[in-house]
Amino acid sequence: MFLKRIEIFGFKSFADRTVIEFTEGITALLGPNGCGKSNIVDAIKWVLGEQSVRNMRAERMDDVIFSGTENRKALNVAEVTLVIANNKGIF
Repeated sequence: MFLKRIEIFGFKSFADRTVIEFTEGITALLGPNGCGKSNIVDAIKWVLGEQSVRNMRAERMDDVIFSGTENRKALNVAEVTLVIANNKGIF
C-alpha cells in the first residue's frame, strides 16, 4: 500500500486545485522557503483526521481554508483527497 496521489483545493495556500502524483521509488518535495511544502504535510494530517489546529500550524480551524490575497477572493471550502494504491490487496 502506498500514497499514489494527493489532490488539494482551498487548503491553506492552495487556492487552485493541485494534484501531486507519487510514483513508486523515491519522491521528494523540494522548493524554496515559503512555497507550501509544509502545507502539503498539514493537508495529509487534516484529511486523516487531525483536530489540533496547533499541530497544523494554525490559530483557528478556519485558518486551513484559503483566506484570499490582494488579487484573489477567499474560498469558503477546503478539500483534500488522498488516493492510496492497494495493489497487494492489504485492504
